[in-house]
Amino acid sequence: MNRDTVIGFVLIALVLIGFSWYNQPSAEQIEAQRKEDSIAAVIKENAQKQQADEAARKARADEAAKNDSTSLFYSALSGQNSDVVLKNDKVELTFSTKGGTLSKAVVKGFADKDGNPDVTLFDAKDQRMNFLLAGKQDNIITQELFFTPSNQSDSTVTMTAQATGGGSIVLDYKLGPDHMLHFSLTANGLSGIFAPTYKEMDIEWSDHTRQQEKGFYFENRYTGLFYKEANDGSTDNLSETADKRETIDEQLDWVAFRNQFFSVALVSKDNFAGGAQLSSVQDQKETGYLKQFDARLKTAFDPTGRQPSEFEMYIGPNDFRLIQDVAKQSTFGKDLDLEQLVNLGWWIFRLINRWFTLYVFEWLSSFGMSMGIVLILITLLLKALTYPMVKKQYMSSAKMRVLKPKLDEATRQYDKPEDQMKKQQAMMQMYSQYGVSPLSGCLPMLIQMPIWIAMFWFVPNAIQLRGQSFLWMEDLATYDPIVSWNTHIWGIGDHLSLSCLLFCGSNILYSWFTMRQQKDQMVGAQAEQMKMMQWMMYLMPLMFFFMFNDYSSGLNFYYFISLLFSSIIMFVLRKTTDDDKLLAILEARYKENKANPKKQSGLAARLEAMQKQAEELQRQRQQHK
Repeated sequence: MNRDTVIGFVLIALVLIGFSWYNQPSAEQIEAQRKEDSIAAVIKENAQKQQADEAARKARADEAAKNDSTSLFYSALSGQNSDVVLKNDKVELTFSTKGGTLSKAVVKGFADKDGNPDVTLFDAKDQRMNFLLAGKQDNIITQELFFTPSNQSDSTVTMTAQATGGGSIVLDYKLGPDHMLHFSLTANGLSGIFAPTYKEMDIEWSDHTRQQEKGFYFENRYTGLFYKEANDGSTDNLSETADKRETIDEQLDWVAFRNQFFSVALVSKDNFAGGAQLSSVQDQKETGYLKQFDARLKTAFDPTGRQPSEFEMYIGPNDFRLIQDVAKQSTFGKDLDLEQLVNLGWWIFRLINRWFTLYVFEWLSSFGMSMGIVLILITLLLKALTYPMVKKQYMSSAKMRVLKPKLDEATRQYDKPEDQMKKQQAMMQMYSQYGVSPLSGCLPMLIQMPIWIAMFWFVPNAIQLRGQSFLWMEDLATYDPIVSWNTHIWGIGDHLSLSCLLFCGSNILYSWFTMRQQKDQMVGAQAEQMKMMQWMMYLMPLMFFFMFNDYSSGLNFYYFISLLFSSIIMFVLRKTTDDDKLLAILEARYKENKANPKKQSGLAARLEAMQKQAEELQRQRQQHK
């Protein structure tokens, strides 16, 4: 190991230590984080206490109601709980007569992580929906009532809770042909028990979201509580990485509990009123659950019974096209924009995925090929589309490479630190005379980056990859362990993902090609700086390993193939480029430009102007001394 290498390692260590010291939190930041952690702990504690208090309150209310023969719904406070099932080819929904609401949802055609043919999104112990109506004397809480089913078929059921005086609460359900459930709540013959100004009812909706995929941490990143503001407003969500509780002032079209590949969304025809209280609390890996979601909502209620409170629920996969089609079945006349539940990335990357990647993916998938082959073909297509830019980027570097000996000779006289501006100006002057722009290779790379990042969002959220195997990868939607163990190791987890190792290996290979090419074109101090950059570039794959070891094998495989093809393209371009011929072309251009000095590039002219300004400033300082 030579002296330069040792110095390089020491400098890297100093940079990392200095960077860590510089970025360590201040006392104020530590206190802010402590408060945030305390708030998160309080939120979780309050949620648990709230559940316990709710259970105790229900028990007391049930016991008190049984002994109170004057209760308006005395006859509906006791009974035998039974299940009513609505089903079609896509979903199977179970409703409990105790409470009259949905207690279990099964999405058909998607195997769960335990090998069962269908996915159970929730059952009675996970999910609860409760409608609360505040009367002048009695409060009506639907979860405390027993409902009688009628008008029952595979797609319809009417749940009725009969009041003592002849009135009733009616929940009417109708299941559409696929994933949309339509239902309404009506209070018949009960107008006298409500205040004349009573126009809103409360809804309590909660869900203990199950872990559906093998990778807990990866799935948890894409699990969150989403909502859409009414009147063509935007879609937003609570934090997916921390405990959070928010009160939303705006009216809402819908609220949704979403995990990586499945969602349950509740839509109100008359909007949810401002002041909705939403909360999301993280769960631990060992529990088998991801998050606890709670939504306390208000919506319009007509105590006369003439106008029902109408709702719709989407219960199904996060499939962009499917959600678009199902949303058209809504009878509320709103632009629900439920496809926002499919995470296609931030706005610029979402545009790329929405109007390019999605169409290409659907077109290739229509041929019935393996999803792994589809990923390879997408990679090849993107490489073909970006090849002209890649070649332009490479040729820019190649021109600078063949000019390096001339640049070394022309700038040898500018070795002093105070001559660096002159050296830079001389280099740019030569580049201009030879018709070479050192920045021309940057733009193609910048154009490619949004596509590369867009795939980071698209692949993990493509439900078409879920459960699909390819080569050694059993499921392209989750990690592919080559080695697993029981203890969780910080930064690594409990496994080594083969596709991640291949991705990091191809990254090293591509970095080697790139650094070698850049090294061949660097002049003077730039070459020394390149040594440091080289080690940093080789450390990047190690950083990617810690980031991507838990990511889906489909994403890692795409990046592996992409970088492998990029390395092959770089190798082929290097082998097919005739440096002598390229230099001859540049020499001919140099002679042409030398005969016409006005062709000097704008960048070189600006650098020359900057140099003159610097020299003038230095001259003025010397005069003042």
